[in-house]
Amino acid sequence: MVFKEKTTVMNMNGIQRALIRIAHEILERNKGARNLALVGIRSRGVHLAGRLAQKIGEIENMTPPVGVLDITFYRDDIGTHPQPRVSSTQIDFDVTGRDIVLVDDVLYTGRSVRAAMDAIFDFGRPASIQLAVMIDRGHRELPIRPDYVGKNIPTSRKERVQVNLKEKDGLDAVVIGEVS
Repeated sequence: MVFKEKTTVMNMNGIQRALIRIAHEILERNKGARNLALVGIRSRGVHLAGRLAQKIGEIENMTPPVGVLDITFYRDDIGTHPQPRVSSTQIDFDVTGRDIVLVDDVLYTGRSVRAAMDAIFDFGRPASIQLAVMIDRGHRELPIRPDYVGKNIPTSRKERVQVNLKEKDGLDAVVIGEVS
């Protein structure tokens, strides 16, 4: 399958501005960073969580811990993939009693977020779970909504939203396209 780019909806500066805004919103809602922990959903959510933690640290002089979550075995479609690609989960802090901010690149049906919440509960009982996403494209199949959004982008089901991050892709950009 080939991704055919139609339009760029966010560039490096737009992503940077969105992360700064989201960091401020997280701090405001949680009254600081004292009880916060960020958990990035593999793969691009991990990089976004790291960037958010850095921004929060710059603002608050206290950088929250960051975890990495692989949701492969928690997905409801795992049986449809002949050989799922599994990566490691790294959560080196106690989630019990913490305010956890799950971080992902694109929110679509909500199924990945549901899987991530199931996975988090295997590590303990957080005080709260919040959701930060760079892009909310709509088309939810589950009653899940983000607490923090970089940008809302209405899309058709035929379209695909691709968040490119310099850590993984060599550049920062959000593009809409179609897969053929």
